[in-house]
Amino acid sequence: MADRGSDAGDADISSVMGFSGFGKKARTFDLEAMFEQTRRTAIERSQRVEEERLKHAAEASSGSQRDTPSTSASAASLRQQNRVIGPPLPPALGAQMEEDDDDDDDDDDDDDDDVVGPPLPPGYKHSTADDDDDDDDDDDDDDDDNPVKKIPDTHEITLQHGSKSVSALALDPSGARLVTGGYDYDVKFWDFAGMDAALRAFRSLEPCDCHQIKSLQYSITGDVILVVAGNSQAKVLDRDGFQVLECVKGDQYIVDMANTKGHTAMLNDGCWHPKIKEEFLTCSNDGTVRTWDLNSEKKHKAVFKPRSLQGKRVTPTCCTYSRDGKLIAAACQDGTIQIWDRNLSVHTKFHCRQAHAAGSDTSCLTFSYDGVTLASRGGDDTLKTWDIRNFRKPLAAVTGLTSFFPMTDCCFSPDDKLLLTGTSVKKDEGNGKLLFFERESLQKVYEIEVADASVVRCLWHPKLNQIMVGTGNGLAKVYYDPVKSQRGAMLCVVKSKRKEKHAETLTQDYIITPHALPMFREARQRSTRKQLEKDRLDPVRSHKPEPPVSGPGRGGRVAAHGGTLSSFIVKNIALDKTDDSNPREAILRHAKEAAENPYWVAPAYEQTQPEPLFAEEEEEEADEDQPEWKKRKI
Repeated sequence: MADRGSDAGDADISSVMGFSGFGKKARTFDLEAMFEQTRRTAIERSQRVEEERLKHAAEASSGSQRDTPSTSASAASLRQQNRVIGPPLPPALGAQMEEDDDDDDDDDDDDDDDVVGPPLPPGYKHSTADDDDDDDDDDDDDDDDNPVKKIPDTHEITLQHGSKSVSALALDPSGARLVTGGYDYDVKFWDFAGMDAALRAFRSLEPCDCHQIKSLQYSITGDVILVVAGNSQAKVLDRDGFQVLECVKGDQYIVDMANTKGHTAMLNDGCWHPKIKEEFLTCSNDGTVRTWDLNSEKKHKAVFKPRSLQGKRVTPTCCTYSRDGKLIAAACQDGTIQIWDRNLSVHTKFHCRQAHAAGSDTSCLTFSYDGVTLASRGGDDTLKTWDIRNFRKPLAAVTGLTSFFPMTDCCFSPDDKLLLTGTSVKKDEGNGKLLFFERESLQKVYEIEVADASVVRCLWHPKLNQIMVGTGNGLAKVYYDPVKSQRGAMLCVVKSKRKEKHAETLTQDYIITPHALPMFREARQRSTRKQLEKDRLDPVRSHKPEPPVSGPGRGGRVAAHGGTLSSFIVKNIALDKTDDSNPREAILRHAKEAAENPYWVAPAYEQTQPEPLFAEEEEEEADEDQPEWKKRKI
């Protein structure tokens, strides 16, 4: 009854709406017939499987005994394959499956996998998803194993420090600010987040007056900067360039340098402690390596004195801490590398006597990130790596790396697989290069031509994954990759240059007093342009320079020939061509007039001496008879 009511309701609605139905009529299925067909198909398939099993069993009994397990297993697998799981299939699909089963029985290849989906195009090599994943993993492994692909050198920016060599570079731990120092005594601050595409430094200063900057380094917290220059007193600046500490100077007349409070000669290098933010290290030409405390500026903290084989004083050229801060290493001018325990300053813990050529200045020492390998950049044009556990001979060495600067350095890549350093060139004789070496064997794997000048400083920041390079012609270059690098130089290159602000002319402010009396009220200025034009015509307000004097001069000012009295005299007197060249003739020209009409001398002596008397000449013989002390002095 309900069905009839619903059918009647549909008919009424269709008649009212004006159409015959609500769309295509749904298909109907006879479920009982489908179940019956599926049951018959399963029974027939089971019978066939049983017949196959009996047949295989008979063949196996006639064959060898060892084939029986495999036969039973195959029968079991066939039964497992023909087990029906899930709801019954429609008749048409069941019939199709029967035909497929008959074809499978006729074919011998029963173990082939079923093909799902459309057929593959010809020439396509079938590979599973697992194989694709394995290939991707292999590619990733290749990228991980090849450190050259991690070098960020696709893009670069150039920062103009000055006209002289950039001898110091430093990046804070976060990579937000770069500090450069050079032979022009300047230290410049660069803020990547605050710069635009013009790439200008936001601050420049001379912290050590007329001394070349040797080394710059941020502390581990990034709040202060260590400045090592050519003087004997290192300085510590804050992030804005204001002085926080200046090391005390020692007494140069004391023989034992351990008894002085500070360095007495030029500094060579310095660095911060990697774990303790208040401690830093310096080395000097006075033959000492000293540690300092930021909170104690009156005296050094400890003194390390490198010694030669004969026990004499030698000059350390560079110094550094190990990564854990427990060791202090210094390279000396006699070619040695000496390493002390930080808490034991008397005897060295590791010592290599012939690390580099004697008399050369080793310019850099740096530890790897794992703290096992020590790299040294020598003034003898070499680069060597050392294992501090076996410090007798180097692990590997590279020769022919020209170095003209006493601060040419080297550093490890962030993954500790590469070692990079720069080379020096003479003017107009090639380009300075940044070379990358494999850490274990020091085989050259990559190089970058930086500029037509020497490469002095290099720095690979692990957080930014960007390489900073200082050159001998006053440039600081930053290499980066937009994919592999982050922040740093990428923040400023996307900003457009700011327009220069034109200087505005300052005029007198106009004060409006509406209730003032007419005698005190100022006239309202209608236009500033007209007032500026009037001020320009006024020589006092516009500071008009005085025009040059023409003629003999006036008001104490001389003519245009010169602005001083001496130039006026030279022009009018010394260069006067009217006088005769012979002064005697010029005087005798007035002799006749002076004799006839005396005016100056003759009237003055007219009464007392009318006739002039002249001194008589004495005989020389009389003078010769007198003693020496009575002779007339001429």
